[in-house]
Amino acid sequence: MAYIEVKDVSKAYDRDGEAFQALSHVMLAVERGEFICLLGPSGCGKSTLLGMLAGFEQPTSGSILIDGAPVAGPAASRVTIFQHYGLLPWQTVERNVMLGLLAKKVPKAQARKTAAHYIELVGLSGYEQVRPGQLSGGMQQRVAIARALAVKPEVLFMDEPFAALDAITRLKMQDDVHRIAEEEGVTVVFVTHDIEEAVSLADRIVVLSANPGRVKEVVPVELGPDRLRTGEDFIAVRDHVFDVFGMKPDWDVEFVI
Repeated sequence: MAYIEVKDVSKAYDRDGEAFQALSHVMLAVERGEFICLLGPSGCGKSTLLGMLAGFEQPTSGSILIDGAPVAGPAASRVTIFQHYGLLPWQTVERNVMLGLLAKKVPKAQARKTAAHYIELVGLSGYEQVRPGQLSGGMQQRVAIARALAVKPEVLFMDEPFAALDAITRLKMQDDVHRIAEEEGVTVVFVTHDIEEAVSLADRIVVLSANPGRVKEVVPVELGPDRLRTGEDFIAVRDHVFDVFGMKPDWDVEFVI
C-alpha cells in the first residue's frame, strides 16, 4: 500500500447551472518521502487535485487515502503552502514561524528554539525580528516554508509557491526546497506549470492533460541530488516531458566553460 493513494478520483463543479468536469478517473500512488510534481497547463485540475489531497475539497467520486485513512478534511500532519505567503504582517519573522507551534501548545521557550532551527535552515538567520513587509518576496516565502516545517508535517503540499518570484530567486528557491525536503524526509506534492521547475524538483512528474484533467503520464526523474540544469541527463528528461505534451523546447542550453 502506497503512503498516498488516489483511487479513480473524479471532480465535477456546477458552473452557471452547467456541469464542469475538472478531473476524470485519476489514479496515483505516492510513496512516503517522495517529491511529486503535478505538472500541466492552466485548467488541467492540478490545483483541484492538490486541494482534495489536502482535504479542502472532496471528490465527486473515487477516494483519497493518506497512510491508509480516508482524507475527510485538513489535518495537522499536512501543511499547504500557497503562492501568497499568508504571513501576519504585524508579527516578526520569529513569531510567524512560531505560530503553528504555539497553536499546538508548545512551550514558548521550545517554540522559539524550534523556530530558530528552521529560520536557519531556510537561510534567514539574523532576520528573526524583522517584519514581513521589510522582506523580499523570496524571503517571505522562506518564512512560510520555515513556518510549515516547524510543526514537523508528514506531508507538504505546495501550490505554485514560486510563481510570483523573479527568475534568479526562483532558481535558488527550487534548489533550497529540494535540499530541505531531502534533509527533512517530508513527502511533498508540488503543483507547477513549469517543466524545468518540475525536473529540478521531482522524484516523479505527474503530467496532467486538460478538459477534463487526466493523468497523461508519470515521468520518473532519476538525476540524483545534483541537478545541473545544463547537464545532458536533465535536458533529456526535460525534452521527454515536452514530448509528452507534444511540444519542443524553444531553445537548447549550451554550456560553455
